[in-house]
Amino acid sequence: MVRVLRSTALTTLHLASDSLSAVLFPSDCRVCGTPLARLSLLPICDSCWNDLPAQAGPLCLRCGEALTFALPGSAENEALCRPCRTTPPDFETAVAHGVYRGTLRSLLHLLKYDGLEPIARRLGALLAQQILAIPALPQNLTVIPVPLYRRKRRERGFNQAECLARAAIAVLRHRHPTLHLQLEAGLLARQRATESQAGLTPHQRRANVRGAFFVPRPDKVKGRDLLLIDDIYTTGATARACATALKRAGAARVWVATIARAQKEFATTTVAESAEERIETGLPMEEDFVYWDNGGRADHDRRPGTST
Repeated sequence: MVRVLRSTALTTLHLASDSLSAVLFPSDCRVCGTPLARLSLLPICDSCWNDLPAQAGPLCLRCGEALTFALPGSAENEALCRPCRTTPPDFETAVAHGVYRGTLRSLLHLLKYDGLEPIARRLGALLAQQILAIPALPQNLTVIPVPLYRRKRRERGFNQAECLARAAIAVLRHRHPTLHLQLEAGLLARQRATESQAGLTPHQRRANVRGAFFVPRPDKVKGRDLLLIDDIYTTGATARACATALKRAGAARVWVATIARAQKEFATTTVAESAEERIETGLPMEEDFVYWDNGGRADHDRRPGTST
């Protein structure tokens, strides 16, 4: 009954009556629990919307991994993490707005698991800013959201990556009409269900998504510049697998943009670090890196026992 009354109030009451309605039908912010001052179809307080800081500090210029410090060197090796030095991904650059923790993590969970799709419209503006910050961004881009497996898409009712992509495109078209962006949700497909990535090592994650993606119509991507959109970049296994499938189908270049980026507890520092040096200094090997979120694993972006 309260939900029906709120919905009716939104269409009949003016902003001046919001405070009275909030008293009669109190509602709390879904992130922090603070009582909301006015009715809203999106029950998130202003404080939480303002608590979405951008990433800071030196980041890998290729994948966006946090570095202990930027490494001076030649143009192609400057400020790159070890994985990008040793096994460069098939995408040009991956960008993300913020670290996958705190308020940003809660908002993405509300979007994915509670179906609060309007969240994607607000986050899309942040995603658009990151897309504009991509160096030498082409004026013509085909935008491809990372696909869900068809069973998961039916269960959820929507693809959060596609919602974010549409929101970002709307912002970019309004603010930068010279950019020509075309959304093509069907150019990349997931041909099998994959297990939840939560709790898997980087090696297990790569094995989990290996061969999971394919391009149904290679002629549609051949020679084109593509922008891959997803909600979270954790180890990069999904982004790498998608980019590889697109490049093998003939794509010219692929960029990646996400709202959130899970960062390692320990970050790669210098290119000179060999396996022996890491053992001597007590630093973990690449396969032992863990992604953290305020004391809990940040890679728990899917509910236990689910597939993608």
